[in-house]
Amino acid sequence: MSTRSQPSQSAPELALEIKGLEKVYGKAGGSRQKHALKGIDLAVPRGSIFALLGPNGAGKSTMINILAGMVNKTAGTAKVWGIDIDEDPRQARAAIGIVPQELNIDAFFSPRELLDLQAGLYGVPKAERRTQEILDLVELGDKADAYTRSLSGGMRRRLLVAKAMVHNPPILVLDEPTAGVDIELRRKLWDNVRELNRRGVTILLTTHYLEEAEELCDRIAIINHGEVIACDTKENLMQRIDVKSVTVTVAETLPEDSDKLPQPLQPFSVSITGQNQLTFTFRKSDGPIARILGALAAANFHIQDISTDESDLEDIFLALTSNDPETDRFHAA
Repeated sequence: MSTRSQPSQSAPELALEIKGLEKVYGKAGGSRQKHALKGIDLAVPRGSIFALLGPNGAGKSTMINILAGMVNKTAGTAKVWGIDIDEDPRQARAAIGIVPQELNIDAFFSPRELLDLQAGLYGVPKAERRTQEILDLVELGDKADAYTRSLSGGMRRRLLVAKAMVHNPPILVLDEPTAGVDIELRRKLWDNVRELNRRGVTILLTTHYLEEAEELCDRIAIINHGEVIACDTKENLMQRIDVKSVTVTVAETLPEDSDKLPQPLQPFSVSITGQNQLTFTFRKSDGPIARILGALAAANFHIQDISTDESDLEDIFLALTSNDPETDRFHAA
C-alpha cells in the first residue's frame, strides 16, 4: 500500500480558500429572492479530510457547485488549490474532482470505457491515463470490462469516485457518497477515502451520516441558513458540549422519588431511571466520577454495573442547528 505523496514546493497550504462567498437567487429586490450563501469564509488545509455538515437547504450544494463552476457566485472570492475561480476558471476546475450524490452512470458502458471517456473530456492524453490503476484503487479492477448495469449499488458509488479521479485532481469533493449504501459497503468506501487521502488527496465530504464525519474527518465545518456557524478540529468540536452522564445499577431497591435518596447523593444531579438504576448528569470538566462512587459507598449502595454516555457529534450538530432555546447546553471552546 502506498504512502502519502509529498506535496511539491508550489503546493498551497490551503486546498480551498473561500472568503465572503455569497449567492443570491432571483432578481435583485424581487420578492422571491433567496440568499443561499451569506458571506461564507472557509479554509480547508491541504491534505485534510474535511467535513461540511448542515441540514437540507443550508447551502452546501450551492457552495460546491460554485467551486465546480456550475453556479455563478454573487460576491466574494474562492480559490481552488491556490487558483482563483474567476481569474483562471479552467485550471481551478481541473484541480477538483466532484463525486455527486446521484448515480449518473451510463449503464451500457463498462467502467474502463467510462473512465477513458471521462479522461478524454478532461483532455488527458491516452499515454497518461491511469484507468486500470484507478479501478484497482477503488477495488473495481476485476470489473473493468463488465457492463455497469451489472454492478451493485456500492460498486457504482466507487465507480463515481474513480470517474472523479481520472484527471488526477488534488482535491476530491464527495457529496453524500454513502447515501443508501449498506454498512459493509459504507466501510469499504471509507477505506477507499482513507487510501486516497494517504496518497495526498484533500477530501471535502458532505454527509448526513454524522458518525461518518466523526469516523473519517480531522476538521469539521457546520453550515446553517447559508452561514458557517462552526469550523474547528474534530477534537475541539467534540469538547464544546460539556455534558456527560453516568448510569449506575445497584443491588438495592430504590425509592420512587429521587428526593428520598440517601443524603450523600443529594448534592448531585441524579434521577432514578429504573428500578435499580441511578443516572448522574454533570459537566465533563468537573470530573466528579470519584465523588459519585464515594457517595454511593457512603449511602451503602452496592454497584452491580456502570455505564457512561458522552456527547457526540450528533449532539453538537443538533445544539448548533436547532432553534430550541435549550441549546444553552452548548459551551464555546
